[in-house]
Amino acid sequence: MKDIVLDRLRRIENLEQRQLLKEIVSGVLVNLVEYQEEMNRKLEERVFNEIEDWEDKHDIYVTLCTKEDIDPIHECLYPMIPSDLEKKTYNSEEMLESLKKKEAVNLFTLFLESDSSEIRALLNKQRYFAGHLRTTNGHYDIKVSLQQNKTYIQEIEKLYHIFQINGLPWKTINNPFAYKFCDVMLTHCPQFKEEEEIIELTFDLEEFEDKKKLDLIPLWNIEKLQMKNIGFPIPAIDKVNYEHVLSTRKTGIKHGYLIDVDEKSIRYIKRSENEVTIVSPQEKSGVWNLLKITKFEKEKVGSLEYELLSNRRINRFINKYVNKQALIVKTKGEIIRMVNSFEISKSVELVDVQIKDKLQGKRISYPINPFISDYISDESNKKVMLLLFRNRGEQSFISNDILSFLVSEIQRYFLEYQCEGTWV
Repeated sequence: MKDIVLDRLRRIENLEQRQLLKEIVSGVLVNLVEYQEEMNRKLEERVFNEIEDWEDKHDIYVTLCTKEDIDPIHECLYPMIPSDLEKKTYNSEEMLESLKKKEAVNLFTLFLESDSSEIRALLNKQRYFAGHLRTTNGHYDIKVSLQQNKTYIQEIEKLYHIFQINGLPWKTINNPFAYKFCDVMLTHCPQFKEEEEIIELTFDLEEFEDKKKLDLIPLWNIEKLQMKNIGFPIPAIDKVNYEHVLSTRKTGIKHGYLIDVDEKSIRYIKRSENEVTIVSPQEKSGVWNLLKITKFEKEKVGSLEYELLSNRRINRFINKYVNKQALIVKTKGEIIRMVNSFEISKSVELVDVQIKDKLQGKRISYPINPFISDYISDESNKKVMLLLFRNRGEQSFISNDILSFLVSEIQRYFLEYQCEGTWV
């Protein structure tokens, strides 16, 4: 508006009239316009802020790192399983006892830098691979097999239940790496003496040998903490339970916090900018287990060998607004909006959505939220919603996993269909 007024002033040919009008406009009208623009800006900001959104404090970031390169004082990324940092040792007596019972022995875990479809096919074949075991007394020919390691998948499932206990909405975790770890199982080995110490164990995965990665540890931005109450518990408003107040000032108010407790130990949780209040039947002060979801700061991450992935949504008003609505508009446009709301969607494009009686051809995607079992739906009569994606860049070993993440997130809202994803 101010620019329009000044432009009109410049077009007045009579300089005396232009000067007079300029003084009037500059003294009254311009200030009024500036005031109105400032009020409009504050109104817009107020409307945006009224839609309170805790979701951005609970974004999960994941990556991989070699054991030797892990920074124990890193400010953002922590091992999913802290015990992964401990050195693996072999107990000869336990190994021999298991082999006598014809039970496979779990030697260690490796990472396969391979496509999810290839890994699934490999595990389904139950192949055996030749190897060598070197002890203090000699060499032995052995055979090993691979089976999927579910440790990290189970950790994601635990996180889901913690979200439920804390009364927070679940958002599918985008962690392709968790599904590519395999346990190396010793299936055949000649008998050796208990006093023999295992020095070295080698094996060849044949066509997968170059994709075999050892000593890789998955990291995420979740740190386990313990915190005491501020003062003594005070009676809750129901006069039955007690409020335990935990301050987050020291650990950082910008981070997200989850209380890691049994469901029976709490009634509900209240959150404010710098405090977490636990309403619990427990009447005495104590130490509470917390999960701190560290806010991602790019400058603190440093260089990484593997890509840093997340389930973060793009910070837009429409995304915050839709998250507050109880109903989903079930249209193709809404599905496209849901896919494009995630930052990871920059690498893929949803091309089309098709409804089919059954899935035809090879299955590409896989369910990432199999532990969500409280859906009320008839599985037998479901039609297939086929989501067709195009990769915007080069196909990588995690492309199918990213596709599966997006499909699994759509599946949470379209329970009447069996959602599947594929490439075009």
